Amino acid sequence: MQVARLLQSYLDGETDEITARRVAAHLKDCRRCGLEASVYREIHNALARRVEPDAGAVQRLRAFGESLMNPAAGDDGGGGESATPPAGA
Repeated sequence: MQVARLLQSYLDGETDEITARRVAAHLKDCRRCGLEASVYREIHNALARRVEPDAGAVQRLRAFGESLMNPAAGDDGGGGESATPPAGA
């Protein structure tokens, strides 16, 4: 399962229960995806408060999105412990 591709849907509560459980378990074990979930929540909460999100968080999220479009050789998007977190994370 490529959690990175499901992350936004999961955080928005748009996944089925089984997928949600699998993603939640992955986020506990994968530092990279856990950091991205945290960044997404930060941006989401800032938008809900109608304040400008942290520029660094926006940049990290943008870099993460770009990494999904151009994965490094051998990176399946699973984000194990050897995965390098986005800059500034």
